[in-house]
Amino acid sequence: MNRMVAKKPEHETIYRQVKEMILFGEFIPGQPLTIHGLADQIGTGITPAREAIRRLTAEGALTTLENRRIEVPAIQAAQLDQIEIVRMTVEPELARLGAKQLKTCDIEELERLDAAINEAIVLGDVRSYLKANYQFHFTLYAHADAAILQDIAAGLWLRAGPSLRVVCGRYGTDKLVDHHREATSAMRAGDPDAVGKAMAEDIQQGIAFVRQSLDA
Repeated sequence: MNRMVAKKPEHETIYRQVKEMILFGEFIPGQPLTIHGLADQIGTGITPAREAIRRLTAEGALTTLENRRIEVPAIQAAQLDQIEIVRMTVEPELARLGAKQLKTCDIEELERLDAAINEAIVLGDVRSYLKANYQFHFTLYAHADAAILQDIAAGLWLRAGPSLRVVCGRYGTDKLVDHHREATSAMRAGDPDAVGKAMAEDIQQGIAFVRQSLDA
């Protein structure tokens, strides 16, 4: 018997593709986009491109200009302050809750992702760094079984991710230092509170890096 293989609708696939392009720095803040240009760039039709833009605009990842162009909005200092407040409330708790549910194989996967982050830093590969860093955080958060908190965190990353890409491009990856090793060591020790603390320090460092760029 042939099994029917579930296939995601095209508009969902395109939405996720554009979302990753924003998260991982393929569009920089202030870069103008058009629906037709985006559709041509990713090789899709106007309708799925328009739907992706509509959803991402609703999520705050894109903004529509008066001339009907679209852009990734540049983050302002006041917005970054608000993002910091919410991230520092939500993400350490997600990390703590997720750490309680980890098996050895889960920790090994997080260590693999941390190694990929470190390799990207050494190579100066900004996109690979942003992707592996995102995967590290949200692989851990997924174990928290806290969908509302995870949705909040994901929305904030969409707003802040492009600015981190600009920072990496300006200062290079060699200045990046993360607290993932402290987090994975705490996972191995079975200390969820220490995992949450390490991730809080990691978030603060990233936000400080972006704020330094804004000040400059």
